[in-house]
This record gives sequence, C-alpha cells and structure tokens, in this order.
Amino acid sequence: MNYLIEKNSDSPAYIQLYHHFVRDIVAGVYPYGSKLPSKRVIADDTGVSVITVEHALVLLSDEGYVQSRQRSGVFVIYRGEDFFGGAPDAKDSLGKELNAKRHEHLSSETGDFPFSVLSKTMHKVILDHGEEILVKSPNHGCEELRVEICRYLARSRGLSVDPSQVIVGSGSEYLYGLIAQLLGDGRVFAVEDPSYKKIRAVYEAMGIACDPLPLGPDGILSEALKKTKAHVLHVTPFNSFPSGVTADISKKHEYLRWARKRGAILVEDNYDSELTVSKKAEEPLFSMDPEVSVIYLNTFSRTLAPSMRIGYMILPLGLVDEFNEKLGFYSCTVPIFEQYVLAELLRSGDFERHINRERRKRRKQLSE
Repeated sequence: MNYLIEKNSDSPAYIQLYHHFVRDIVAGVYPYGSKLPSKRVIADDTGVSVITVEHALVLLSDEGYVQSRQRSGVFVIYRGEDFFGGAPDAKDSLGKELNAKRHEHLSSETGDFPFSVLSKTMHKVILDHGEEILVKSPNHGCEELRVEICRYLARSRGLSVDPSQVIVGSGSEYLYGLIAQLLGDGRVFAVEDPSYKKIRAVYEAMGIACDPLPLGPDGILSEALKKTKAHVLHVTPFNSFPSGVTADISKKHEYLRWARKRGAILVEDNYDSELTVSKKAEEPLFSMDPEVSVIYLNTFSRTLAPSMRIGYMILPLGLVDEFNEKLGFYSCTVPIFEQYVLAELLRSGDFERHINRERRKRRKQLSE
C-alpha cells in the first residue's frame, strides 16, 4: 500500500488516508464488493495508529464508499453510477473537509463506548421491560440499578455497600447540590485549588463558604489542611482536574486522620478512577477507615457517553436516615429507561469489558 501520510501536513492523518482510499476506490483499484486490508495492515503500511485508520474508515462508511461487516471486515460498496456527480473533485473538497471535522468533533463528544453494544442493550431493555420504561423512577433511583452498582463496586473496588446507601442522579453537579443541602448548615467546605470549577460554583450557589486549599504534587498541602476551619473536605484523590494530581497512600491517610480528629466529613469525587492505567484499582477513601464518614461520588458520563447523565453517590450508613429525612422527597432526575440500560450493561459485564479495553489502550499509548 503506497500511501504517503505527511506528518507535517495541515490536514490530519486520517483525512489524508481517507482521500487516498477515495481516489483508489473511485479509480477501481478497490472495485465494488472487494475487501479492504485489515486495520492493522493499513496502520503498519502507512505508519499511523489503528485509531487513525478507524477514523478514516468510519468517514468512508459515512460517505457511502465502504461498509463494515461484523467479523468479516470492511467492503467497498461504491458504484460510480450511484453518485450523480461522479467522483469527488476539487470544488467539493471543502465540504468533505468540513464533514470530516464534524465527524472528528462528534467522535470526541460521544465517548468510546461501542454504539453497537449500547443499541443492542437498549433494544433488550425495551423488549424485557415494555411499558415499565414509561413509569416514573423511584426517588433514589430504580432498585435494579442500585443493586447492580453495589455488585459492581464489590467486584471492582472491594466495597461492601447496601442499595439503601446509593443515590442516583443526573451527573456530578446535581449530586454536589444534594451534598450542599445535606451538609450545609453553616459548615465551611474545603476544596482543592485548582479543582473542577463547578464543584465550588455549585457549593457557593447554595450559599456555602468555600476554602480553596492549594495542591502539591501528591495532594493538598499539609500546612493548608491544618489551617483550614472547614468541616467538609471535597477531594478528587485520583487524577484531579485540571492539575492531574493523584493523592498517594500517605496523603489519603492524612485526609482520614484530619477528618477523624476534627469529626469532619470527606467527599470523595472519583469521576476518573475507572480509567486508571494501573492494573491495581485505586483504594477508595470510603473503605479505608470505618470511623470516618466519607461520601463517595462517581459518574458514568465519562465512561459511557456525555449524553448519559448518570451519576451516583454512596452515603455512609450514618447519613442515610438524615438524607431520607431532609432530601428523600427529591425525584430522581435520570429517566427510568436509561437506568435500566445501565443496569443491564453492568449485569451483563459489557461495561467492565469496555473499561478493561480502555485501560489496555491507555497503557499501550503510554508505552509507545
């Protein structure tokens, strides 16, 4: 395959590869019905990554040049007579480029979870649950999902959690609001500095005073932690955004000692923890000290798709009754259909298989 991909070109590698294939398909080098080389072969021959090849092939498929057939490969479906304008020429190259950029943006916004698995699961849920998907969700989330979250946390994190501790909501920001209402009552909240800006924005919108504590290379600086007057500490122990700082085990124990000594509550925001490249899962603060109250937060928006606004928090047993008394009236903000879909992805193992694929991919990218 004599395709030259110019590294210094203004055009992305997958666009260059796309144009090479269009030229040869239209010219009959790859006639109708023929099978393209495998993604691995294309990547090896052109010196690009398999992901780059996948982007080019998806674009070719969107344009009607090829069709991917499960377990068979990618086949040419272009026939000149099907295209009224004939082969693409220079005057429509801008349109192609814009469409390619649209596709690139769409890929980055939709996440990497296989759409075929998601659509298959949605279809199964419709068949299995029928008109149940039209029913209003229980306030804390449907029982099926809360049970599967508990089982998943037991498998992946070694956490022993009862479904009564699980609160399902539409993403992290919604859950921050619940925490603010549950724990507010004049308490000062300490947050990492820098941190995900919506954490502080939500708390302050709820009338809570926030104390930003500067981060060092392994977590919040010890002197800042000692000086704060806060009684709630919101931390992102793994890959804190935007700093990328991960708290080491010593720093985690420091957070726990601080909370135990002060009678404070920790909020553990583990939004990115599933995608660690480590083969050993990060140990959550939630399970490290039974004497400390830790609220555990996570979301599926990053691991499934941004449009699936599904997050959850795990309350310590000592806060369950207080939450139910203060906030148990709130309706769940996640449609019941999406909850059933996620429950099935967890139950079937499809979610964990996806996570394992993503971890392997990240480890490979780091080693290249």
